[in-house]
Amino acid sequence: MKEQELQNTFVSLVKEHERIIYKICYLYADTQANRDDLYQEIIVQAWKGYPKFRGDAKFSTWLYQVALNTAISGFNKDKKLPLVYSGDGSLPEMVYDNSDSEEAEKSAILYNAINQLNAIEKALVMLYLDGKSYEEMEKIMGTPNGALRVKMTRIKDKLKTIAKTN
Repeated sequence: MKEQELQNTFVSLVKEHERIIYKICYLYADTQANRDDLYQEIIVQAWKGYPKFRGDAKFSTWLYQVALNTAISGFNKDKKLPLVYSGDGSLPEMVYDNSDSEEAEKSAILYNAINQLNAIEKALVMLYLDGKSYEEMEKIMGTPNGALRVKMTRIKDKLKTIAKTN
């Protein structure tokens, strides 16, 4: 594939799946500037890795893997700074639709509980809430299916405990 063709295909695929990148940026960076930086770094890492993408997995699965690895490993480590989270490690504030206050309250409780998870747990919850199968999660996270199921059970229990105590 010629360079221009490769670039056009890559840009088209990224545009089709950019929602994945936005979700990860929102989950792992606390300000718009940091989200923009993380988005850019994910694109750079994806472009660097794209020539090696063989198509064994879906592009979306591969992009999740690149994006999560970039976010979790600390996209600005070259600057000798850790990946920027809000001061207490929580996610930034979320704006809720108040048209259904009971639903908004449940979302706020869940969101608060997710805030208290570590980076890997947050990634697994995001994939789970996105409806990814354990097989897809295995490809993205590089963790065996059985181990993922155990981790998800533990994470669900942890979220229930956190939600009850808050």
